Amino acid sequence: MPDSQYDVEILNVTKQFGETKAVDDLTLKIERGKFYSFLGPSGCGKTTTLRMIAGFEDPTQGEIRIGGSNVEGLPPYKRNVNTVFQHYALFPHMTVFDNVAYGLKQKKTPTAELGKRTLEALAMVRLTGREKSFPKQMSGGQQQRVALARALVNRPQVLLLDEPLGALDLKLRKQMQLELKTLQTQVGITFIYVTHDQEEALTMSDYIAVMNAGKVLQLDKPEAIYERPASKFVADFIGESNFFSARVKSQEGQRVVVDADGLPNVQAVSELALGNGTQVIVAVRPERILLVREPFEGMPNQFRGRVENLVYTGSTTAYQVRLGEQALFTVRENNVGRADAASDLKVGDQVYAYWTQENARVLTG
Repeated sequence: MPDSQYDVEILNVTKQFGETKAVDDLTLKIERGKFYSFLGPSGCGKTTTLRMIAGFEDPTQGEIRIGGSNVEGLPPYKRNVNTVFQHYALFPHMTVFDNVAYGLKQKKTPTAELGKRTLEALAMVRLTGREKSFPKQMSGGQQQRVALARALVNRPQVLLLDEPLGALDLKLRKQMQLELKTLQTQVGITFIYVTHDQEEALTMSDYIAVMNAGKVLQLDKPEAIYERPASKFVADFIGESNFFSARVKSQEGQRVVVDADGLPNVQAVSELALGNGTQVIVAVRPERILLVREPFEGMPNQFRGRVENLVYTGSTTAYQVRLGEQALFTVRENNVGRADAASDLKVGDQVYAYWTQENARVLTG
């Protein structure tokens, strides 16, 4: 009996290309009607996983189910999925209408239904009125919408997207990120999106699977991935982090006290039970550190330092701050709402860096 909760189930899947193991015993379940992103560096296995779901590659081992049914041996056109690629592969000699309707024509869909569904798909992507245009007459963003409409018109159970915004410029890419998420919410279809861009994944996803070396290192909601990374790799790949090596002095519940890189008695948090003397890594996000000229009375996690460099980027200013003799931290301050749009701190100024216990995460790997 198919499991109605999941549209895609990847069960103990391995994919090898010769001696290279691109996907390594991967198990992952994709909940129906959600937007998932596979996020990771080049070569992490995310695109190979997507291609196996689509049917362009076969697993070396394991099983893939779509809608609860094993799809082993099924070619792409017999799977209830559609794929949108970075290169849109539109037919240049066909109008927008004919490009979108192509799949329905191949299925010999009756003319009235074909026309109705094609116009509905174009309305979904806000291209009503451009039915007679040709791809060369449209911008990159509009061509991307045509490719999306062509995939959606077939009413797939799952839409697979392989870095589809990679060819667009930054401003248009950000606009299309929001449009994609809005579109997914409206149509209610499961989206699986491959990207190496962490901001893109955070912007659009209901769930992010952070991948490396063919494995999922963490699967969770964007807020949890960012605020509670499970490893140094995840903390480093999603956003920015300051890391320092530390040794556990004591632990009481989730509160951990460590000595690290010349910074004594740093208070941090961990869900793991850690023995005294355990070597760990502590991560602190740059935007969670406050720079002040005078220390707060009786507060932990404040250390005297010196501003070594600063970079003004408009909305934020990034400071390089040397704490003690060893630790070099990046501190990122928000300039929005400040009258001078920049701090009065200068290179060489003495400061105190402060962060709360909750903003220092203990990682073990």
